[in-house]
Amino acid sequence: MFEVRCRVPMSEARHLLCSNSSMFARKIRVEYDDNGRRLPCPMKWLDSFSMRNFTNASVFDDTIPITDGVMEIGTKVPIDQLKAAMEDWFRRKSYLPKTSSLHVGEITS
Repeated sequence: MFEVRCRVPMSEARHLLCSNSSMFARKIRVEYDDNGRRLPCPMKWLDSFSMRNFTNASVFDDTIPITDGVMEIGTKVPIDQLKAAMEDWFRRKSYLPKTSSLHVGEITS
């Protein structure tokens, strides 16, 4: 593992943090069905979707996986389109079986 250090004045760092927090303003839960159980999508799946711009839809650039089953997304990301794109990607990668369905919903505090 390596460490990255940058020298940014604290006033600038606060601004950068505030800008980033508004970009990913919503948390969503991403789960799939497995033999009648609803399970969180593994981080590997979420990371694969977020790192690969296969849709050519820049609206999905504002997605970042947090942990298994949880992502943060921007305010302009349409959840229904995100679900469809993720489901398509997960099936193409053979992560999600044809008999399983994906569940994506916003987490409310």
